[in-house]
Amino acid sequence: MPDEQAPDQDPFHGPELTDALVPLFVISKGWALPPDQEYERTALVTAQEGASAATRALPPEAQTIIDLVADGFLSVAEVAGYTRLPLGIVRILLAQLEEIDLIFVRKPVPQAEHIDIELLGAVLAGLKTRFGA
Repeated sequence: MPDEQAPDQDPFHGPELTDALVPLFVISKGWALPPDQEYERTALVTAQEGASAATRALPPEAQTIIDLVADGFLSVAEVAGYTRLPLGIVRILLAQLEEIDLIFVRKPVPQAEHIDIELLGAVLAGLKTRFGA
């Protein structure tokens, strides 16, 4: 009787990169997120022109990200949701892709730090005077 191997010991069918047995640092190749590239969840990501042609040498997760953002903008949170990867890992992969100029990241527009209530009141009073509300 031939010596049968268990399916999990088959050398030709190793664990998938999305398998729980594969640590996340394998996907990010041990990289940490550089402090100057801490992408906010609402930052928008899109692929640079010709990025799809360069994906053959990339890991499968990076290829998936390029495919997702090839036709438009997605937020960092949406990329994490579609890829089912943790947000931290997605940020590291985005930093790697931005470093080799395959993606463009548009930072979110900052909210106004201080709202001048008196100015808004004056504008409202002017509108009421002008339009009689």
